[in-house]
Amino acid sequence: MFWCQRIGFQLKDSWRSDSFMAMSLKCLLCALLAFVVSSCGVGMLAKPKQSLKFNTPAVWSAATSGSNQAISQQWLEGFSDAGLRSTVKEALNHNQNLQAAAARLRAAREQTIQSRAALLPQLRTGSSAAVTDTDAGASERYGLSLSASWEADLWGRLKDLDRATAADFDAAVAEFRNARLSLAATTAKSYCNLISAQQQLVLAQTTLDSFEKNLRIIERNYKAGIPNVRALDVQLGRTNVSSAQRLVKSRQLERDDAARGLEVLLGRYPAAATQAARQLPSLRGAIPVGVPASLVERRPDLAASRARIFATANRADAARKNLLPNLSLSAGSAASGASFSRLFQVDQLVSTIAANLSQNLYTAGADQAEARAALARNEAAIYDYAQSSLEAFREVEAAIAAETSLQVQEGFLQKEVEQAALAEKQAERDYSEGIEGADILSVLESQRRANNARSSLIRLKNERLQSRIDLHLALGGSF
Repeated sequence: MFWCQRIGFQLKDSWRSDSFMAMSLKCLLCALLAFVVSSCGVGMLAKPKQSLKFNTPAVWSAATSGSNQAISQQWLEGFSDAGLRSTVKEALNHNQNLQAAAARLRAAREQTIQSRAALLPQLRTGSSAAVTDTDAGASERYGLSLSASWEADLWGRLKDLDRATAADFDAAVAEFRNARLSLAATTAKSYCNLISAQQQLVLAQTTLDSFEKNLRIIERNYKAGIPNVRALDVQLGRTNVSSAQRLVKSRQLERDDAARGLEVLLGRYPAAATQAARQLPSLRGAIPVGVPASLVERRPDLAASRARIFATANRADAARKNLLPNLSLSAGSAASGASFSRLFQVDQLVSTIAANLSQNLYTAGADQAEARAALARNEAAIYDYAQSSLEAFREVEAAIAAETSLQVQEGFLQKEVEQAALAEKQAERDYSEGIEGADILSVLESQRRANNARSSLIRLKNERLQSRIDLHLALGGSF
């Protein structure tokens, strides 16, 4: 059951009378009593927190010397590929999800206007019309009313709510920036995936051509009766060709899937019609990664979390102040028929001014529970921010470590490709020349190793690009 003490008074034409002064004094005493009672409940609640200090190391533990410098905002410039930059630009202009995020951002902007309007007086008007049919004939009557209301923000509760809404908008802006950054990174990765898939397809087709050539040589030597060529060699050669044909189909499907994924990001119909560049983008050396403390300032998702802390703190303050008395003023004027001219007269409005002072004395603990819940939401926002910060530090450290490891692995794999290619050529030469001890199994094994090494090198180069993009995303390198 809801009990509410509500004290009201109206200013009539005799607003200067002694009775009015006595009534006003009673209202003031009641308001003071209500304030004393409610202040006890407010004082028992803890104050919310609006910030969180985070201790960070001076440098990244996984970074090499010279890496802790200011990172560039234009992170796409670190990739020597104009096609990559133009593709990302197209995605930012036409991606449907980003357009939806922009619309939600505009909606959040309008909510700040709604919140600010609560601090200002509200003015409303109404009209009425009636027709009465009597024996004497029909009569018409028209009316017009004008009313105004304003809540006096005695304790700053409405300002707290306004600041909370403004913080929500700041969080929405940061989330939109994060959506742009994520889209740019995802598009860049999809662009590299398409090139890598195309290179794998070209390698599969080249391998098929090589196997078909080898099969023709084997079949010709077998028909010619060359001693070291057996029927088994022909069968193994045909097996290799069939396997290569299957791999070409598989690589074609992977390439088309990669193209469709990129086309959706670009806002195009997924027809797998996008053509890939011939070579993957090249990296312009190592990038500076800044210092750990700068991460919480530049990452948009962490900025959004900080804004949510501020919003929850202000809402918690507003919930605490909601336990205090509330004062609102209202005025109204009505006119009908020929008296419309009196509607906007000052004395007409002043004569109907009313003040309304209300205080919830008993709500079965609902108001106090809402205040405690608001404080708990503020505490949860702080813990969420702390966890998000730790995850962000982990992402950067892991990306830096991956950058270093993949660079070393690429050097080893490049040597592996070179040696496997030499072994492949030597095995094919020995077999075609009929050198003793050379057989088709040696040729097939050398070909398998060489093709696996080439495919691994394509995959590793793409993985290194993906890791570099992940590092920029983890560092909050904005576009």
